[in-house]
Amino acid sequence: MKKLLITGCSGQLGRALNKEYEGEQVELINTDVPELDITDLDAVMHLVRECKPDVIMNCAAMTAVDLCESEYDKAFRINAIGPRNLSIAAHETGAKLFQISTDYVFSGKSKVPYKETDQPDPQSVYGSTKLAGEQFVRDFAGRYFIIRTAWLYGEGKNFVKTMLRLSESNQKVRVVEDQYGSPTSAEELAKMMHVLEPTENYGLFHGTCEGCCSWADFAVEIFRQAGKSTFVEHISTEEYMAAVNTGVVANRPAFSVLDNQMLRMTTDFKMAGWEDALSVYMKTIL
Repeated sequence: MKKLLITGCSGQLGRALNKEYEGEQVELINTDVPELDITDLDAVMHLVRECKPDVIMNCAAMTAVDLCESEYDKAFRINAIGPRNLSIAAHETGAKLFQISTDYVFSGKSKVPYKETDQPDPQSVYGSTKLAGEQFVRDFAGRYFIIRTAWLYGEGKNFVKTMLRLSESNQKVRVVEDQYGSPTSAEELAKMMHVLEPTENYGLFHGTCEGCCSWADFAVEIFRQAGKSTFVEHISTEEYMAAVNTGVVANRPAFSVLDNQMLRMTTDFKMAGWEDALSVYMKTIL
């Protein structure tokens, strides 16, 4: 029976992968921090040698982008050293490795969607540590899939649930209008990984739902689908940063829409449009 080792199993993507493989003839080995510290090479090697997984899916990351700015070492250990350790273990045992990366590896200064071949230029600690993780995977893993995704939501804390919670006690919410990306369902990303997993179609992929919007547009669509009358006040990133006033705030890419070029050109799978994927998700939480 095929064995899949999932790190960060309690996160949104980890949970989505468990649902995606439900009922399949696979053994899922779920780990999170209590079971496996991916920053500890000895611990990683011990577990991988013992379990001998066919596939390692690394869903573990430090994603608190502002906290990354003030805790660089911790961010680098989790986002870069962790993938490096998993890559070394995967290479020794012959396992395939999935590494999840981010739109934050780009500057956000482009006017057109970023392709996999475009030059990264991270503007934050989060982006730079995730890019370092990508490079370590390239350096140490033999068979790997690096998937950059963005604006992920699923089972857990996320933007969709935050907006719905705020709508319960506010007639108006203020949301940034000058950052553009592609809201992506963890369910859709898990489907993409499931499609790639049995193949030898290795390399770097972008994996986001089709289409794009601003955070404010996203909030408007959430309220529309939920039947809420909450008004969305469109504000600038500068206004948001001034309002937050909680110390160091990481630079957010203004335009980080990803073009799923490699997925489109090397597979028959297509990610759902972001509005359609949101509709499917909303039915599970309303």
